[in-house]
Amino acid sequence: MIEIGKRHSLTAKRNAAAGMYLEDKKGNEVLLPNKFVPKSFKEGEVLEVFIYKDSEDRPVATTLVPLIELGSCALLRTNQVNSFGAFMDWGMEKDLLVPMKEQAEPMLEGKSYVVYLYLDESTDRLVGSSKIKKHLNNNDLNLKANDAVTALIFDDTPLGYLAIVNNKFKGLIYHNEVFGRLRIGEQVQAYVKKIKDGGEMDLSIQKIGFKHVDDQTENILQLLKQNKGYLNMSDNTPAEEIQARLKLSKKVFKKAIGILYKQKKIRIEPDGIYLVGR
Repeated sequence: MIEIGKRHSLTAKRNAAAGMYLEDKKGNEVLLPNKFVPKSFKEGEVLEVFIYKDSEDRPVATTLVPLIELGSCALLRTNQVNSFGAFMDWGMEKDLLVPMKEQAEPMLEGKSYVVYLYLDESTDRLVGSSKIKKHLNNNDLNLKANDAVTALIFDDTPLGYLAIVNNKFKGLIYHNEVFGRLRIGEQVQAYVKKIKDGGEMDLSIQKIGFKHVDDQTENILQLLKQNKGYLNMSDNTPAEEIQARLKLSKKVFKKAIGILYKQKKIRIEPDGIYLVGR
C-alpha cells in the first residue's frame, strides 16, 4: 500500500471510468479521480500527488497540495467545531479533524493553531493534534551547536518561545534574546546555541558569536549610507533605544562599531558615528 499522508511521484498505469490508476515502483496502485486528472496526462507519464483517504476511507490521490504532511506541523485555521472536535483547513476538500482529546486547549472556530499530523493506529486515519510536545522528542538529535535550522513557534512560556525544529525536534528561544515579539505559528531561521544533557536544545535567532557581530557591522554600514553617512547613536546610547531601532543588544552594537572603527570605516564623535569620507 502506498503511504498515505505524503506526496509521491507516481506513474499513470491505466484509465478507468472513475479516473486514472497510478502506480508506484513496487506495483501498488491508487486512484486519481477524474476531476484531478490533467487533460494531457497519459499512461506512462509521472505525476506528483498527495495520498489521503476519501469520505469512504478509501486511499485516493489528489493533485491538491496540502498545507501539512504526515509527521510535520503547520499553522492551520479552524473551520468548524462540534462534539467530535475541531475541523481544520489543510488545503484538502475534506477538513482535518483534531479530536477533543488531542487539543492542548479548546479550539475556537476561526482561530488558527499549530497542528501536528499523524496516523491514528486505531482508525488508520489522518488526524491532527495541537498537543505538540507529546509528538516531539530529541532522542535522535542529529544537530550540533551553530547549525542553522528552521524553527516554527508553537508556544510562549514564561522562559521563552518553544519551537518545532526542522519539523522534528523541540527547542527553546529565550525571551531576553528576542528583540521584539515572535508570533505563534511564525517560522524563523534560527541557530543551535547549545544542546544540554538529555537533549534539551537552546536556540538563537541570531548567528552565534562573531558571525552575528560580523553581520551587524555590514548592517550598520548600510544604515550609515542610507542616512547620508551619519547615525545619531554611540556608546552612550541607552540599550533600550539600540534594541528598538536596530534590534540589537548594546553589547553587540558596541562590538560592531568597534570593529568598524579599527577598520577605519567610521569615526566616533560625541553626537554619533560618521562614515569615513563623508
